[in-house]
Amino acid sequence: MRGKKLIVSIVMACFALSLFAGTAAAEKVLKVGIIGPFTGPSAKTGQEFKGSVTMAFEKVNNMVGDYKLEPVWVDSQSDPAKVASAYSEACERIGIQGGVLNWHSSTAVAAMDVAAQYKVPHMFGFGATEVVNQKWRSDPEKYNYWGGKGWPIPGKLMAGYAETIDNAVKSGKFKPKAKNVAIACEDTDWGHSAGDAVAAEFEKKGWTVVSKDYYPITQTDFYPLLGKLKKQNVAVMFSTSTAAPVTSAFIKQTREVGLKSLIIIDGLGWSGDWYKMAGAASDGVLDMIPQLTTQEAKDWAVEFEKRFGMKPSPSAGGLSYDGASFFVKILQRANEKYGKLDKETIHKVIVEEVNTGKLTYAKADGAIIMNEYRYNMDTMPDPVVARDGYFFPVIQYKGGVGKIVYPEDWAEAEFMAP
Repeated sequence: MRGKKLIVSIVMACFALSLFAGTAAAEKVLKVGIIGPFTGPSAKTGQEFKGSVTMAFEKVNNMVGDYKLEPVWVDSQSDPAKVASAYSEACERIGIQGGVLNWHSSTAVAAMDVAAQYKVPHMFGFGATEVVNQKWRSDPEKYNYWGGKGWPIPGKLMAGYAETIDNAVKSGKFKPKAKNVAIACEDTDWGHSAGDAVAAEFEKKGWTVVSKDYYPITQTDFYPLLGKLKKQNVAVMFSTSTAAPVTSAFIKQTREVGLKSLIIIDGLGWSGDWYKMAGAASDGVLDMIPQLTTQEAKDWAVEFEKRFGMKPSPSAGGLSYDGASFFVKILQRANEKYGKLDKETIHKVIVEEVNTGKLTYAKADGAIIMNEYRYNMDTMPDPVVARDGYFFPVIQYKGGVGKIVYPEDWAEAEFMAP
């Protein structure tokens, strides 16, 4: 009888140990918050985010050490209040230990406070606005949970437009009747930052900014605005929006009203399927986006389209893939250095190694868009903008293909005047 009891006790103990081991194994899950506009006016960008993150995590078999990576999709809905609520829930109820990506500047500003409140490190948010930088530098100890950005402030990139056009005027390729420019952008932190940056760069070159207009992010009727600009004989028209339906509607309507300006639409090519929406109206438009130049990048794009049924853009798709891959490298370093993954160890690696330039992510690591993503305390939270670092060329579209026209030593095609 005593032997039977002993056997039963041993069996129960083994069962308990196996149950405990199973529970312990189940706890080796790292929940990662992915902020993106998965619904709303920029939902196409959200689709590219999902595909890119999925591919980046699968590249390491969804594992870092013995932690399984579990993406938690945080829908910003392109709305600051909604992203704050959704991200708070992800931090508090779902228990994410880190985060990556974000599209809009306005939602980045809102999410920064949530990351700081819950001490959840977040990398590679695309919110480019100066407001993010100002907030970060106002209290680095608080806001360094919002790690290095995936898009620098517009002023660090936008100078290329003014340089391209001013060079074309000097060489005689572009002969405007007057050196004037009009700004028309979405009424968001991004729109204002980009519009102000471009205006400042043109003014440095001796151009006159004749008007600045800002429209709701959901607006698709631009006929009154474009009619006004046509009467002003505007030589250069600059616009930007983070919503693909808006940019495609804008460029189509410029052609319909007969606007003869040289058109810049920053971000026209952010959506992989942009040409399906904009069509031939995009011919001659200037944009500033990275390109899929290497064979690795082109192979990635083919695989992305095959799996998800949509063409990825270098910006929304390619940059988010690199950002998610960089985050995986950060996780690998944290696990290697501290032997565990949680928001504290991830944050330490970001502050001590990423922000100081010790840990970078380059072509040698598998980056497909930029030569190298690196940061230092002089640029934080922006990446280092340089030709061997983070850099956007100016491209001009024809027949749905964008070719580099600036810088001149990178040029693939001659600048086309309107």
